[in-house]
Amino acid sequence: MIHRTILEQIKKNLFTGKTILLFGPRQSGKTTLLEMLSNEIQEKVLILDCDEPDIRKELTDVTSTQLKHRLGDAQVVMIDEAQRVKNIGITLKLIHDKIKNVQLIVTGSSSLELTGEINEPLTGRKYEYLLLPISTQEMIGYTDLSTEKRLLKQRLLFGMYPGVINEPGNERKILSNLSGSYLYKDIFSFQDIRKPEIIESLLEALALQIGSEVSYSELANTLGIDQITVRRYIDLLEKSFVVFRLRSFSRNVRNEIKKSRKIYFYDNGIRNAILANFSDIDLRTDKGALWENFLVSERFKLLNNHQIDTKRYFWRTTQQQEIDYIEEKDNQLYAYEFKWNPKARKKMPLTFLKAYPKTITTLTNSINYLDFISG
Repeated sequence: MIHRTILEQIKKNLFTGKTILLFGPRQSGKTTLLEMLSNEIQEKVLILDCDEPDIRKELTDVTSTQLKHRLGDAQVVMIDEAQRVKNIGITLKLIHDKIKNVQLIVTGSSSLELTGEINEPLTGRKYEYLLLPISTQEMIGYTDLSTEKRLLKQRLLFGMYPGVINEPGNERKILSNLSGSYLYKDIFSFQDIRKPEIIESLLEALALQIGSEVSYSELANTLGIDQITVRRYIDLLEKSFVVFRLRSFSRNVRNEIKKSRKIYFYDNGIRNAILANFSDIDLRTDKGALWENFLVSERFKLLNNHQIDTKRYFWRTTQQQEIDYIEEKDNQLYAYEFKWNPKARKKMPLTFLKAYPKTITTLTNSINYLDFISG
């Protein structure tokens, strides 16, 4: 099995008096991670799969006495796909408060209903983790450095979902199934979406705009809906772990764009599947956008998997000066420019360097990119 880095972060916080919550997109490997964890710990484990109707019934509107009987002498209780259980937050609170010395570990494929139900009941009682598609760093640990370098173009096209990696040759079929409503069907299950086709049209529009600033008003005009609905749908897609937002950075320069945002996909393969475009990377007009999406999403995985706390931005002025990606950590700024071609040269904008002279700058290309996304 491919070792998941977040597993080590979870193990550090076992038996510390907190419930462990593991979120992530569908098919990112949460159930497999539970199996890996159960094989590594010595304590007695009980796994409850909420895809099973009888398990859901046992965990719905249940008393602490009934829960004690159901859990028996288990020392670790793993509840998989917990968002399928109505009022799951109250059940988790009962287990946490009434059944002592039990480590509770809960997974959910979507934060839509799950976080809405558990935030209040589990306030101060939980640690949250996010399991994303497999990272480049994790793949290097599974294969080796040279193999991942050779497979870079394939990763740019098909992404890093476990199913894609484990079934070479079936990438298109797997991604087609994922990029349909399956990946974000929790939106339709838990939210009042009157026109599901609008979600699909919005995803196509966002897929065409990666690496560019996103205008809610333009999207609203394109889709024939209002800006409030656009914002709501993007928020839902973000909570379903399909896309994520990057805010603009601004502090000192008068012409900095202050309230803009870029939207990226967590996985290149999903983005390409939405557009039904898996043509060769060297023949594509969107190669630069794919490269940027890959780097930003892989960087996010690295920071997330190692629980590194940073603020992340892009920078642009009204005169179209720009920097692809900025991180801020401990009051230190790090600015990155992305270029696929290793021979390309691009200087950081003088406006930015004068305003933020202590910034550490880096040009990331297809030769040195591993320093940026694998640590």
